[in-house]
Amino acid sequence: MKKQFLEVGQIVNTQGLKGEMRVDPWCDGPEFICMFDELYLKNGDTIKITKSRVQKNVAVIKVEGIDSIEQADTMRRTVLYINRDDVQLDDDVFFVQDILNCDVVDIDTKKSYGKITDVIKTGANDVYQVTGEDGKNYLVPVIDDVVINTDIDSGVVEIRPMKGIFDDED
Repeated sequence: MKKQFLEVGQIVNTQGLKGEMRVDPWCDGPEFICMFDELYLKNGDTIKITKSRVQKNVAVIKVEGIDSIEQADTMRRTVLYINRDDVQLDDDVFFVQDILNCDVVDIDTKKSYGKITDVIKTGANDVYQVTGEDGKNYLVPVIDDVVINTDIDSGVVEIRPMKGIFDDED
């Protein structure tokens, strides 16, 4: 089942004296976090973002009601969430948390290779780490020639593996 609230980052430090906070993004990047007017805490409480900006590789946010460095410091190590309903994704784009634990199946033979246990960002394309029942990890490039169909609702990713991914063939 899909989670309604998804982790997007963690407050890692304060910024300045007026209550701004630095957020380490756990998503596509700090720009993504800066798109939101409100974020959520683990307990479901909403925090209103009054100002945000990107600074190097972090998002700097100002939250309503946090007006001093002392108040901001109490938020350090807080994990921030978004509501999935607040984001409209393209048809071929998925939240990493939805991809994790999907079964990876050969589209032609229906052979199961294991479950996706990590999504690695490489720059050119993502790579799925697939862990087989034997505990071995395999790396599957997320490219159109390999990943044929992704059905998040069924929890299945159908692939046409390249030679060498799951075997030692030449």
